[in-house]
Amino acid sequence: MKKSVLLLAAVFITAYVLFNILQDHTTNLSNAGESPNEKALAVIKDNGCMHCHSVSSEKPFYTSFPPVSYDVNNGIKAFNIDPAVEKLERGEPVSEAVLARIEFAVYHHRMPLTQYKAMHWGSAINDQEKTILLDWVKEARANDYGKNLAAESMKNEPVRPISNHFVLDSSIVALGYSLYHDKRLSANNTVSCATCHDLNKGGVDGLVVSKGIHNQDGGINAPTVFNSAFNIAQFWDGRAADLQEQAAGPPLDEKEMGNKNFDEIVNKLMQDDSLKAVFESLYNEGITKQTITHAIAEFEKTLITPNAPFDQYLMGEEQAITDTQKQGYVAFKNAGCASCHVGEAMGGQSFEFVGLNDDYYDDRGTDITPADHGRYKFTKEDHDKFLQKVPTLRNVALTAPYFHDASAETLKDAVVMMNKYQSDSRLSDEEIDLVVDFLSSLTGEYNGKPLNQL
Repeated sequence: MKKSVLLLAAVFITAYVLFNILQDHTTNLSNAGESPNEKALAVIKDNGCMHCHSVSSEKPFYTSFPPVSYDVNNGIKAFNIDPAVEKLERGEPVSEAVLARIEFAVYHHRMPLTQYKAMHWGSAINDQEKTILLDWVKEARANDYGKNLAAESMKNEPVRPISNHFVLDSSIVALGYSLYHDKRLSANNTVSCATCHDLNKGGVDGLVVSKGIHNQDGGINAPTVFNSAFNIAQFWDGRAADLQEQAAGPPLDEKEMGNKNFDEIVNKLMQDDSLKAVFESLYNEGITKQTITHAIAEFEKTLITPNAPFDQYLMGEEQAITDTQKQGYVAFKNAGCASCHVGEAMGGQSFEFVGLNDDYYDDRGTDITPADHGRYKFTKEDHDKFLQKVPTLRNVALTAPYFHDASAETLKDAVVMMNKYQSDSRLSDEEIDLVVDFLSSLTGEYNGKPLNQL
């Protein structure tokens, strides 16, 4: 009986190996169109990326067996490729985070994993496929994110200098500024937007969790409002699609501003004749929820911080940052940090699983909170559990404490923890110090003044 089982296993393994030897792993590429998007999609499909990085695709039967199932689950946590594939299939641009993630994997020979290649002979990305992917990344950056102020030699970097994308009505912006600082938006006139997002403190309040109405503790660390206009969605869990939708949230949160509905706010502001006149001069409908949140959102679009020393470096000013900061940027990229902290804001483009390499929450030693569940709170999709939106690194030296739970008190603490929990390329102590030094070069200007000098 034992010999029969072993014989059947040997036959199965032999048949499987022969199948993989004979199988054409370039089927999709051989039939792909001429566009870079079509070719890149074909390479992704030919090399089994969907087996480990897709929630929806059909997978080989053995992926449900340990230890393969462990790799598949980790693959989905590390990078759910489904949204990118769907966009490529529709011929739409993918995010800069997707471009950086794939570029990093190709450059550093990260994918497919060795154990995958052992079972799928021929699945390793060949030189032609590498060229296809890297050319696609470069062309997509140029075509889809063309407003790039970087010097020619820096245009294919995963990060870009901040530029002003927004055409705004200055009168509405001025109204939004006033409302942003107006405590009447809270039920007892004690809390404004600026209470938790102080423009003189890097757009945060420096607290573990913010203090709302009646001095109540909020449930999560307040992210900076600066450069939030570049985010793909708002809040750590991304539940608000844009700045206007986000502006409608805190006024009705019982722990933040404590209003029961927006009618309470509207009725209060309507008592201010001068403010009412301003609204009526700018909006036909006068003071409403929509006009209040629109004005605040338009003001927040002005909260961008260009011209950081690192921006100047990207634009060709070699002496704008120090040699150690340049080395820190190289270490930052080699560790994979620039796979998530991309684009103008250096973040805000994707949602990532917290604790890829070690159990972050077990090590933290405190109970899991609703805030820890991240995007899952909004989507209720199991694969979104513990995903948080990647924060911007712009002005990061000014925005301690760090992470959604404020568990990192200092910038170095944050880098050490990211090195442990998120990066496969572990940095040395010296490299960690270099990265921290590099991050200090990301402090930009607001209204023509360095943000740390307001």
